Formats: sequence, C-alpha cells, structure tokens
Amino acid sequence: MDKYKKLALNTTIFALGSCGAKVFSLFLNKLYTKHISPSDFYTKRLLETLVLFLLPVFTFSITEAVVRFGLDKKYDKKQIFTTAGTILLSGLLLLIPVVPLLHLIPILKPITGYSLLLFAYVCMSAIRALCSQFVRSREMVILFSLDGIIATMTLFLFNVVFISKLGLGVRGFMISMILSDSLSAVLLLSVARLRKYLDKNSFSKSLGKEMLKFTVPLIPTTLIWTFTGFSDQIFIGNMHSDHVFLGETASGVYIAANLIPNLLSMLSTIFYQAWNISTVTENDSSDRERFYERVYSAYEAVMFLGAAFLILLVRPLSDILLDYEGYPEYRMAYIYTPLVILAAVFTCLNLFLSGIYTATRHTKNAFLTLIAVAVANIILNLALIPSWGVQGAALATFLSYLLCYCIRMIDARYYVPFNFSVIKTSANTLLILLMCIPVIFSFQYTLILELLLTAAAFALNYKALLFTVNKLLKKNA
Repeated sequence: MDKYKKLALNTTIFALGSCGAKVFSLFLNKLYTKHISPSDFYTKRLLETLVLFLLPVFTFSITEAVVRFGLDKKYDKKQIFTTAGTILLSGLLLLIPVVPLLHLIPILKPITGYSLLLFAYVCMSAIRALCSQFVRSREMVILFSLDGIIATMTLFLFNVVFISKLGLGVRGFMISMILSDSLSAVLLLSVARLRKYLDKNSFSKSLGKEMLKFTVPLIPTTLIWTFTGFSDQIFIGNMHSDHVFLGETASGVYIAANLIPNLLSMLSTIFYQAWNISTVTENDSSDRERFYERVYSAYEAVMFLGAAFLILLVRPLSDILLDYEGYPEYRMAYIYTPLVILAAVFTCLNLFLSGIYTATRHTKNAFLTLIAVAVANIILNLALIPSWGVQGAALATFLSYLLCYCIRMIDARYYVPFNFSVIKTSANTLLILLMCIPVIFSFQYTLILELLLTAAAFALNYKALLFTVNKLLKKNA
C-alpha cells in the first residue's frame, strides 16, 4: 500500500476509535465539574500527573521500546514482549517502598491518603500500556482503537457509579481508572492472545540492554515534558496574591480551561499513533524527506485551523463541556482557554518532530531540547504569574512550547532535512494570537472579529489540505 494511503488509513482507524472514546470523555468532563470542586479538581490533576511521573521512572519507559522494536521485523515478537514485561514488573516492585513516602513532599500534601490507590493506578496503567503498545506494534490498529472505546466506556460507567452515585469524588475517580485499565488489559490479553508471547525462555538480556539503551534517554525527557505541562498548575495552586486570582481553586479553574485544548491534543494523538508507525517503517525510504514535508505541511494546517475554530467556538464549547451549577467558579474558565489552545498547537507540532528522534534513534536529543524549555518555563511562570495570574501561566506555557518548537525544528532536520515555510508558520501563529485577544478582553464585537480571522486562517492553510487530499485520491500516488 502507498505510504500516504497507509498513513491515512491508520489515522482514520485510530480516529474512529478515538472519536467514540472521546464522546464519553466529554460527558466525563461534565460529570467531574459537576461533582468535584475546583480545589479537589487540582488534587485529581495532581494525582494524574504524579502517575505520569512515576510510570516512566519505574517502568523505564519500556513501552516506548515495545513499539519501536516491535515494528522492526528483524526482532522476535516473543522476545520483545517477554523481555519488556520482565523489565516492567521489576520496576514496579521498586515502586512499593516509594509510594507511601510521596505525601511527605510539601507540594504533594494534597495526595495524603491515596497511597494504595496510587500504587494500583500506576501498576494497572503500566500493564495496560504494555499490552496496548504491543498490539499497536503488531499493527492491530482496529483492536487498538476498539480497546480505546471500550476502556473509555467502562471508565465512564465506573465514574457514574463511584462519583455520581456514591459521591466518592477523587477517590471514586482513582477506583474507576484502576478498574477500567484492568478490564482493558484483560481484553487485550485475551483477544490478541498475548499470553503466547510470554515465555520465560524468551527473555533476552542482550535485547533488554538494547531496549533500555533506547528508552533510558526518554525518561528524563518524559519527566521534563510532564513537569513543563503541569508546572504552571503547581505555581498557580501554591501561590497567593491579593491582586490576582491564585490558589488551589484558581488552579482547578485553569485545569478546566485546558479541557477544550485537549480536543486539539486528541486530534494530534490520533495522528501521532499512525505517524509513529510510518516514521519507523519509512525511515529508510528513498523519498523520506519529501514524505515528511508533505505530511508536515498538512498536519500544521490542520492544527492551526483546528485552533482557530476552537477559539471561535470557545464560549459554547465551554458551556457544553463544563457544569457551572455546582461550582460557578468554572464559568470564567473560557477566558484562559485561547492561549492554552495556541500552546497546544505547538505541543502537537513538537510531537510531530519527536517522531524523527524516535525513528532515527536519537532520543537523547529529545531530552536535550527540553532542558532549555523547562528552565524557560520556570522563569516565565515566576515572572508572569504574580502579575497576570492564571493568564500569565497560559502565556508562559505558550512561550515555552514555542521555544521547544524552534529548537526542535532546527535540530531534528539535521536527521531528516525536510522543507517547511517559516513565513507561513509565523503568519499562522500571529493569526491565532490575534484571535486570543478579543476573548481574553471580552471585546464588544468578538464574534465578528473571530469570524474574519478564522476566514484568514482558512485562506492561508486550505491549499496544503487540498494537496494532501488530492494525493490520497490519486490511484497511483
């Protein structure tokens, strides 16, 4: 199959699965903001982020190697799954004495009393990730997508029971995640018959070393990336001011403001799941640079157009996704959303560029490019939040990811030197920035201004999309 059509087919399959899953996620957002206060929403987010920290450290990011090595036909699948599983379980054993001590860290004080649930959450997330990524490495994309839908459906049902009916709040969320991940792992083990790939005699010490050599540089990268994404919420939650809106409630509102940008991230994740397969399988192709150039051009167009439409519809989308009745504080979340949407665009573009590091096995560079970003993010948060409050955090996040994009676009193209338009990217960024202003400052004719700017964004990007569509429709493309 032609590489473009294969990418489009895989993206479509992932999209069908993810769209079904995200429908339930939208209802979950409504449920969370109805039954969980902004301050508890901060605790929930803190626990989720902590899981994102613990997973790569205590599983050695081994699931990333499962995809990269599993797609490479020269490696034995049974050795990959057995070796990765052994490394993962060994790491989880090391986590046991650590979890009970975490609440002693001052900024983690809100998680007191959640140790057992946190450990179970990490374990089941790790096992599910191992199973799902191995299924994806075998290019069983339909099963992978179907599992995503079922997992979200069960998560929704468990949340209804434990949060809405039993009123367990954050604790109910944790129980729901554990049960949902457990059922997902059982489903994948059964349907994909993963047990036949588990064999103690297939454990390979040499393969394990090779996989860890690939994944170890990813650990600090993931940690820094996670910290950069959550640091603004930590700063907001732990800062206090008489002049601007700060504290745990403010952080909870800011987290709610991230729900709409998550729609853009969802679109990017769908694409990246398919793109990650293509970058590995096409890494040695003769026209690799041209392939990257065409795909990137269309991808960038989709991201900026998606951002424009989300900002245009930010008010009605906020009304749909958030529940204001129980906690009116969520009503103001939409004014913080536009800058976070723009930050999400560059997060997605950075994700595209990280595919180059994965395909060419230069994962160390992904870490090095993030060091400057993490430092810049901390400095910007300290400088902007005390004066501009939550809006300062949103601006700091955008500027940090923009810096990451600039560094990676220069560095990653040393390995895959594809062409892109600096002028077009700059014009797109300026347009979206202009769209942020009317929403933030509540201009009188906001809708008219946003419609005009959205039309300008469409005029700037439609050719890239049209070219890609024509490429996919050609029989001999």
